[in-house]
This record gives sequence, structure tokens and C-alpha cells, in this order.
Amino acid sequence: MKRVILTGATGFVGAKLARRLLEEGHEVHLFLRKEHSRWRIQSIKDAVGIHIIDLGDRETVEQVVASIHPDWIFHLAAYGAYSSQTNFSTMAETNLVATVNLVDACVKAGFEAFINTGSSSEYGYKDHAPSEQDWLEPNSSYAVTKAAATHYCRFTALAKNVNLATLRLYSVFGPYEEPTRLIPSLIVEGLEGKLPPLVNPNIARDYIYIDDVCQAYLLAASRPETIPGKVYNIGSGVQSSLREIVETTRQALPISVEPSWGSMPNRQWDTASWVANIHQVTQELGWNPRYLFKDGLRNFIDWLVSNPDMLHFYQTNRNLPH
Repeated sequence: MKRVILTGATGFVGAKLARRLLEEGHEVHLFLRKEHSRWRIQSIKDAVGIHIIDLGDRETVEQVVASIHPDWIFHLAAYGAYSSQTNFSTMAETNLVATVNLVDACVKAGFEAFINTGSSSEYGYKDHAPSEQDWLEPNSSYAVTKAAATHYCRFTALAKNVNLATLRLYSVFGPYEEPTRLIPSLIVEGLEGKLPPLVNPNIARDYIYIDDVCQAYLLAASRPETIPGKVYNIGSGVQSSLREIVETTRQALPISVEPSWGSMPNRQWDTASWVANIHQVTQELGWNPRYLFKDGLRNFIDWLVSNPDMLHFYQTNRNLPH
């Protein structure tokens, strides 16, 4: 059993990772903001330690980390990944300053593994699957702050010789994903025989199922690095266009309507080329995605259908801004 600190547990990936850690018998401590969303952690709140903490408060972070003395730290707290999150000051405070404070506090307290969460957007627009050695060309203010945090983590790992890795996540999907995102929208509308508004059908992403992502976090923590400060791309290694995603969903659900392409404007980060190079994580951690997109989609559909309260929540919140 490991004593674990987890930030970002009220987010999609963090909520699933918290559950996975509990299933494996670990002692889990959640670092939460005072104003946080509760729906993803409501069912596990009595099984974890909850610490209401401002990660921007360096002194308090050091005190709480020292009191827990964690073995593993998973840092997933972030701001700016959604189109409505545009305040750069908040991005810098959440993605960079908070990361620096938490990393420094954990180095001071000592730990076995610290796994930071990066983003595929750190690479910017590439016409190929970038490796972890590719030049970073962040394509948004959010990506700039995430890249800076990755650099700090790598610098600290090398300077202090500690096990501090970064996982650059691609397009994660699955249970507890934000209701307004593409895959949940396709499922919820599809269960009613409809399709949501859609952008250009050639827009592409690398979709990776949430259970595979949680496995990557655990492998990264449990296998000590041979070289400190490693960065790993976490994606499927397969690029899927929106046209392909919609067609797969139409095959899985009773959808007879035709897609209305271009009924939603493209987002600033949309591109026709976005795919992970996963050679390094496969070779060094032995990680490979186990779920094809169609299998992850089927699991997500089954989860919603078998949880009527959650399905109702998704139906009610599908059109809210995010």
C-alpha cells in the first residue's frame, strides 16, 4: 500500500485515477480547491482524505505535504483545457506556480515517485506524431504554461535526482468525462437517435480510453526511472478523424440521421493532424493501450446506460458551457 497525494481529483482523469488507487488498496489524499465541483467524487469522499488547500500558498503546501509524507504524488490539477477557461493569470497560477510549489514541497518531504500531467498541446501543430524529443511549439496560452511546468519538473528531477516524470496526455475519453465534450455528446444524443452539432469532418485527434491512461500513471509511479525527468506521450498512437468517430458511434447506437458537418464552428486548436508517438513509453514502461476506440466507446455507453442517475446528469448538463 502506498500513501498517495492526488491533485485534480474533481476533474475527469483525476476522479478515475482516485478510484483506481482505492481499488488497489492505497491510502489516498485529495488536494482540493475551496470552490470545487463535487459530482465526480461524491461517491468516494468517505474513502479518501480530503484537504482543502490553495496550491498557490507555498507555506501551507509544504506543511500539509510534510504531514502526509507521501510515497506517490499524482499532479493533475490544471486550468485552461476548456474553451471557457481563458484567464491567463489563472493558468499561470494553476499550471505553473502551483506545480512549482507542490514539486518543491514534495522534494523537501521526500517521495518515491511524482507524476506530473502534461498535455499534447505542448508540441503545437505538427504534421507527424511527435516524439518526446521534438521541439515544443505551444499552440495556446494553456499549452505555454503546461510546457513551462514540464520543464520545471524535468529540471528538478535532474538537479535533485528524483523520480519525477511527466505524462503528456492526448484526447482522453470515458466515464466521468465532461458532459459537454464530443464523445459524451455523441453518446447522449445518440441514445436518443440524434447527433450533436459537428465541426469539419477532417478534424483529427488521438483518442485514448481512460482506463489505459490510469494504467500509465500507475506504471510510471511503480517503475523507477533509469533517467530522471522522463516525459512520456500517452495516446493510442492512432489518429481518428471526426468522420470516423461519428461513423463508429452510428454503428454502436440507433442513429439514423445524417451528420450535419460544419454546424458547429471549428475551435482554435482544431487540426487535421494530431497523433501520439508512443514508442518511448512502450519501450521503457511496457505500457500499451489495451482498448481500441470502439471498445472504449462501448464501455462508456454501457456505463451510462447502467447508471441511470449519471445518464440523467449527462442529459441535463450536455449543453452547459464548459
